[in-house]
Amino acid sequence: MFFEGSEKKAEIHIDASQLNLLTDINYDFWCELVSCCNAQILSFIENPYCKAFLLSESSLFVWQDRFLILTCGQTHLVNSVSFFLNNFDNALIKQVIYQRKNEYFSQAQPSCFGDDIKMLSNIFSGRAYRFGELDSHHNYIFHQDNEYQADINDKTYELLAYQISKHASEHLTQANLTKEQIRTFLCIDELLPNFIIDDYVFDPYGYSLNAIKDDQYLTIHVTPQDSSSYISFESNLNLLELAPKILQILKPVSFDLLAFNEAAFEDQINTVIPDQYVSSSLVCNTLSNGYLVHFANFIQPQTSFTKPVMLDISGEHHAL
Repeated sequence: MFFEGSEKKAEIHIDASQLNLLTDINYDFWCELVSCCNAQILSFIENPYCKAFLLSESSLFVWQDRFLILTCGQTHLVNSVSFFLNNFDNALIKQVIYQRKNEYFSQAQPSCFGDDIKMLSNIFSGRAYRFGELDSHHNYIFHQDNEYQADINDKTYELLAYQISKHASEHLTQANLTKEQIRTFLCIDELLPNFIIDDYVFDPYGYSLNAIKDDQYLTIHVTPQDSSSYISFESNLNLLELAPKILQILKPVSFDLLAFNEAAFEDQINTVIPDQYVSSSLVCNTLSNGYLVHFANFIQPQTSFTKPVMLDISGEHHAL
């Protein structure tokens, strides 16, 4: 069995003087928005600054002036973006950012990045970028082309871990694994002291976590299967500072780091990344909407390699 853990991501900023997303939008609207991309809301937590919805495929976070949605699997996130934009006046929308990374099983997706931005370009004009090499790990970013300029303090981070260690994969695919056991394995209490936590264990494998504290958030999504393991961390906490602990736990063969508006990115990674990893990609660019974006891919040089395996091509959901 395979599952596409790689996320699609959208963030929409609005004029909060005209609409407060926390108080003026009801739960049913968010349910409908999520259902547009073929996902469902499983649960949610909230505080005075943020609502965090745990989805059947990833997460939705809402603040008064913006929302962030990540979806994995075979979701069609661009439909949810279109749903929101078609329900509100253009004057309300300050900025739209749509992001998509390379996938394990891109042929199984309902659309590609090119299809998605073609659809969005019918609603607003935008600019598209690729960070990373086309034949390796990379991220596409498409954003609305208008006068919006990002606040330099609007910082977000992503850590995307691939091919986690055999020990981590075996632990996270145990039968009857509980939320408490996964939290302990991932050292959640150490990484996220005093956060409100909402998490879910999927059957037969997989785990998602949302965490909020004031306006801070962190989300974790775990696809632990050995053949296509992938674990993602997304946050406005500095994940570069948390990276040594995360890498110690998961020991991935490779991982990506992506940061928005972290001017000290290169200095920090030179300090925090363990010596056994080497950089295979390190690029940055300032987007026309004002976000400074850094992307880095790190690999652990291998001394042994995966042997050829015979693939099971029976059934409807085989790996091809």
